[in-house]
Amino acid sequence: MDAVSNTNSDRQANKGTLGTFGGVFTPSILTILGIILFLRLGYVVGQGGLWRTLIILAVANGISVLTTISLSAIATSLTVRGGGDYYLISRTLGLEFGGAIGLVLFLAQSVSIAFYCIGFGEVIGGIFHFQTGFFPQLVAAGAVIFLFIFAWMGANWATRLQYVVMAILTAALISFFIGGVVKWDSSLLAENWKAASDYQGFWVLFAIFFPAVTGFTQGVSMSGDLKDPGKSLPLGTFMAVGISIAVYLLASVVMAGTLSKEILISDYKAMQYVAIADFIVVAGVIAATLSSAMASFLGAPRILQSLAKDRIFPVLSPFSKGAGPSDNPRRGVLLACGIALGTIAMGRLNLIAPVVSMFFLMSYGLLNYATFFEARSDSPSFRPRFKLYDYRVSLAGGIACLVAMLAVNVTAGVVAIGFLTAIYQYLKRTAGPARWADSQRSYHLKKVRQHLLAAADETEHPRNWRPQLLVFTNDSRRRRGIIQFASWLQGASGFATAVQVLEGEGAGMRKRRKTVEDELKKDIKEETAEMFPLVITTPDLEAGIHSLLQSYGIGPVHPNTILANWIEPQPRFESNENARELGRYMRIAFRQEYNIMLLSTREGDWDHLAQRREDERRIDVWWQGDASSRLMLLFAYILTRHSMWHDARIRVLDMIYDKGSEKTVAELEKALSDFRIDAVPEIVPTRDTNTIVAYSEDAALVFFPFRLKNFTPLDSFGNSLDLLLSRLKTAVAVMAAKDIDLVAEPDEGSVADLAAAKDTYYGALKKARKAETEAEDAALLAEEKLKKLQAAALSGADEESVRQLNKEALSAHETAVKSARKAAKWSAKVINYRSDLEKMGETVEEPDDTA
Repeated sequence: MDAVSNTNSDRQANKGTLGTFGGVFTPSILTILGIILFLRLGYVVGQGGLWRTLIILAVANGISVLTTISLSAIATSLTVRGGGDYYLISRTLGLEFGGAIGLVLFLAQSVSIAFYCIGFGEVIGGIFHFQTGFFPQLVAAGAVIFLFIFAWMGANWATRLQYVVMAILTAALISFFIGGVVKWDSSLLAENWKAASDYQGFWVLFAIFFPAVTGFTQGVSMSGDLKDPGKSLPLGTFMAVGISIAVYLLASVVMAGTLSKEILISDYKAMQYVAIADFIVVAGVIAATLSSAMASFLGAPRILQSLAKDRIFPVLSPFSKGAGPSDNPRRGVLLACGIALGTIAMGRLNLIAPVVSMFFLMSYGLLNYATFFEARSDSPSFRPRFKLYDYRVSLAGGIACLVAMLAVNVTAGVVAIGFLTAIYQYLKRTAGPARWADSQRSYHLKKVRQHLLAAADETEHPRNWRPQLLVFTNDSRRRRGIIQFASWLQGASGFATAVQVLEGEGAGMRKRRKTVEDELKKDIKEETAEMFPLVITTPDLEAGIHSLLQSYGIGPVHPNTILANWIEPQPRFESNENARELGRYMRIAFRQEYNIMLLSTREGDWDHLAQRREDERRIDVWWQGDASSRLMLLFAYILTRHSMWHDARIRVLDMIYDKGSEKTVAELEKALSDFRIDAVPEIVPTRDTNTIVAYSEDAALVFFPFRLKNFTPLDSFGNSLDLLLSRLKTAVAVMAAKDIDLVAEPDEGSVADLAAAKDTYYGALKKARKAETEAEDAALLAEEKLKKLQAAALSGADEESVRQLNKEALSAHETAVKSARKAAKWSAKVINYRSDLEKMGETVEEPDDTA
């Protein structure tokens, strides 16, 4: 309990000192209420008209609200550390998505510093009527240096600067709204309700306005500096988004009701004409540009620091180090400053600006998708404290971001997606294992569950047979070879489990089991084999293997083939005893309907096999036309699907024991053609192992059938299997427990049998119901005839009439008896057919519409 308490207290420990207002609300609201509000909103209102502007506000802020809901859900479902959007996305979608979006977000925010400062330079140039040459760029560079000082000193100092900026911004808005009340003109509102005559189009105006709402996640980037990120992030972001929606809505209405369309469209200083004190609005413009730049200056280095701490890009490792108790990322601040100054010096902002906007949109889209992904994985760990959430909200938010990207600027959207995809693919190929747990495993497990349940509902068919291998690896010296061979055999279509059974009891076995499991995992990893490790302990080896074979698997996925190493060469007596012991275990597996495969390779031959040229590798399959032969042929074909055996040639050798046999190569060719397997057939008259060795001693791999007699593995000639395997370089002895139909068609097999049985049952049920109806009608008719006969007899009718009625009654009775027998016969058939279906595992429901 103490350990748990210590762990929890460590998780709750946070170096952050900022609260909701200073850490989230302030940077977010100051970035949203930026230069678009002061210099571009009037143009949007004048061009599109008020009603279109309100739609643009609704769409743009709709994306903000949807993303904020997703952010609130995911931020309250895990402990949020530094890195903001990057941290949330990487801890959900994995390091590839996280690393890609983290890098582009850092670049986007660093470049945004330059954009905002260039805007500041243009405002200053407009004030002093000096906008020629490099003046705006020089002012912008000076602003970057000024903000760099605050960012270098840390978040607390930068936040104090932002409080001053917020006070100026608030005063500017108050001045504007008071002026709007004083100068209100309803006729102007009616005029500005409609679009301008040279209306440019909805998406053009949307593209102009949308950057205004891209700042609502600036506070998220400060997650590492917050006291309680789980509480502050959703609350502060919702407050910023809600207040900014109200400000933009009211500002649009005030502009439409106070200024003419010409001024709105042609003069970016329109807001100053409304305010009662225009100099305060100028101060607000300056404050808005600097505050937005400051927010990016705070966010970009923290994303870079979090990215560096996760060691996704080794070259970024130096940026993981912070300064002071707050871990201020000064190296990241320095790099962001350099990028901003370089962007200003380059001067081609209009070329880069659309792509940067797309980066922000992609981050919002991925944040929505990450939350949707987490929610749809149905993981019990997804327990957001934010209850007003539904996964469809995140899905709608992600789709809205994608549509907005392509609608605003298709070229920039494609470039941004391509850039992100390139980084993702690079990380997928080069990144090592993640240092954290993401939601991908939960998603995969959900899909496994769905697919297993779906597969269990389907009837087994030979066409769906796949190799499911249990690979026994108790011999540690030969373990690597059999693991490699098993990875070839499964052919990327089946499953393989490397098993090691330890015999013993006590606490020491748990430690030994862990040690052996680690060794097994290491060997699997070094062989790059797609295989699961399994180590079990048992007080009795035979009982443990018996239990393993019965219980291993889940749902419809169960092993069907055992692969084990053949015994090592030993003195004759010991070899026979070891072969019998191995045979006893094989008998257990065979009775459990497992196919048996025994791999034999001489010392040094396995390495020689890998060194052979691909076109020199030949696989010999010794054919007897039985179930083991078909299984060997199928495995030989599966081997050729692996890159190492892709060019190998399969040779099928049909053994003839009787000299008078009329087997021909043409018959074997016909069988191979039906099996759809390319192989070279050959007829080989043989009575002993010498012929087999002579034919196959130069083969890369030999498949040969074997059988068990009194627990002793024997070859096809009744000799000890060791006599044959010891003379071949690399061979596999095979014994099939079940036959595999290599020419099975979709309309054949148990599926077709079940369908035919269903048809028979429902056909019989229909006839039974018809016969029952006929029997009931016949019985009623017979009863009616009998009543007429009785009535005639009692009324004293003439003898001829009574005789005729008696004849009709007898005939009706006979018909009723025959109909009853027919109905009983069909009812019995229905019962039998139902029993057959139930034996086939089918639940029978009688439909109401069969009659």
